[in-house]
Amino acid sequence: MTSPGPSTPGPSTRKGTVGALAAGPPPAAYRPGSTLPLRVELVRQLRRRRTQVTFALVAALPVILWIAFSLAPDGPPTGSLNLVDLAQGSGTNFAVFALFASAGFLLVVVVALFFGDTVAAEASWSSLRYLLAAPIPRARLLRQKAVVAAGLSVAAILTLPLVALLVGGLAYGAGNLVSPTGESLTFAMGAGRVLLGALYVAVQLSWVAALALLLSVSTDAPLGAVGGAVMASIVSQILNQITALGDLRDFLPTRFSTAWSDLLATDIDWDAMTRGVFSSLTWALVLGAAAVYRFGRKDITS
Repeated sequence: MTSPGPSTPGPSTRKGTVGALAAGPPPAAYRPGSTLPLRVELVRQLRRRRTQVTFALVAALPVILWIAFSLAPDGPPTGSLNLVDLAQGSGTNFAVFALFASAGFLLVVVVALFFGDTVAAEASWSSLRYLLAAPIPRARLLRQKAVVAAGLSVAAILTLPLVALLVGGLAYGAGNLVSPTGESLTFAMGAGRVLLGALYVAVQLSWVAALALLLSVSTDAPLGAVGGAVMASIVSQILNQITALGDLRDFLPTRFSTAWSDLLATDIDWDAMTRGVFSSLTWALVLGAAAVYRFGRKDITS
């Protein structure tokens, strides 16, 4: 006795050709410009512990300085005015001292951290090749990461004087800003000058950002990229102190790093700051172009 064969399927109730049924709906068109939105990259960076710790330390520095001034005994008068002696005179003077004390090293580390860690960290986690296989164009990946790093750097640099103005205003009052030369500015004008000085520091450190980005695309070690940029800044600052170099110091990227102090005068001299902006942006353009060239031709193995 033979077993009954399989039942014959009934007629299909779907309309269309066989090819259309097998292929399904057409896939959405690939748009390189929609990959890795800035919002996504910003959220990723804000969730990282190093970003949170960095902003916390920058915001805590004015509080630490206030505690140090409170605990330090009053010394004998020196007969001359300097930023340390004037720091406790008003909130604006305190903010000027906080910016001056941090611009040469702390803020350099902050900028180098945000830019030097952005690509090298992805490589160290072995996730960079998966981002590029998404696929995200290399130029767009580098641009999005650089834009977010720049935004975080500027925000951190501005956080310092804003918190310092708040802490200094509460601790020492909203008095006039007095410069070491004896010139005086109102609290509102002085606060504006301090914030403008912070913006100058941010622009002046653009060369550090570009160098850190170049090192970030050249190595898989984030610490090496960050440390290399910080070391270059320290070497440049040391060379800037050697007066025997003469006019050659004008080519150093840190030559005009303290030019923002001209903002403390009643009549601002823009010459040094203009030269500092031009020098920093020139260095940043050259180093940034080298970073784009290097990343576009690098073999991504991690």
